[in-house]
Amino acid sequence: MIKAISLLVRKPGMTHEQFVKHWLEIHGPLALKVSAIRRYVQSHIVDERRRPDIPPIGVEIDGIAELWYDDRDTMTRALASPEMKALHADGALFIGRIQSYLVEEKTITCDGGSA
Repeated sequence: MIKAISLLVRKPGMTHEQFVKHWLEIHGPLALKVSAIRRYVQSHIVDERRRPDIPPIGVEIDGIAELWYDDRDTMTRALASPEMKALHADGALFIGRIQSYLVEEKTITCDGGSA
């Protein structure tokens, strides 16, 4: 399993509420059409939690997108699909900046217990 995480910032001139509405109501259904995506999670930023002992990175984002694929080859094929091209074209309408990472998950705790 491979997971892509993207930090999203809205386009200039767009409110956070407009960004979230488009992302959820228009972009989300387009993602459902990409059959290779195994799971898609939108995390909408509602507030910032700070720690007094560690300074913040200083990046303001509007949301975090998480997409799971069976493996890298599946992800590569999905990226070339017409459905993903439509998803990316829509993203260009409301996403002003994006930073994406491929990650390997390590579950430390699950459901409040030990893994």
